[in-house]
Amino acid sequence: QVQIAESGGGLVQAGGSLRLSCAASGRTYTINNIGWYRQAPGGQREMVATISRRGSTNYADSVNGRFTISGDNAKNTMSLQMNSLKPEDTAVYYCKFQHSYGAGWLDAWGQGTQVTVSS
Repeated sequence: QVQIAESGGGLVQAGGSLRLSCAASGRTYTINNIGWYRQAPGGQREMVATISRRGSTNYADSVNGRFTISGDNAKNTMSLQMNSLKPEDTAVYYCKFQHSYGAGWLDAWGQGTQVTVSS
């Protein structure tokens, strides 16, 4: 079983920066895609940024140019550098590791970390 640990959320003023970190531990799995997602109050969980197994990154339009995702598949870690934060970035942020499971893939989610941006 994969255990996920997240850290780095908090309260910041608009225009500020935060860095989120996430690490997976447990049995050795092959990691496929990894990424960050967020869910605002009353909203649905949405993709923020992902990295494919081949290293391709993908960002939501709303964060492109402000957020940077990085990951180390060998160490099963990833981070999200968030700059120029806006009040609309306020949400619970979740990291996800997609890992091998039998003949397929399984998503393992972090517990979520609160990011609050004040205006």
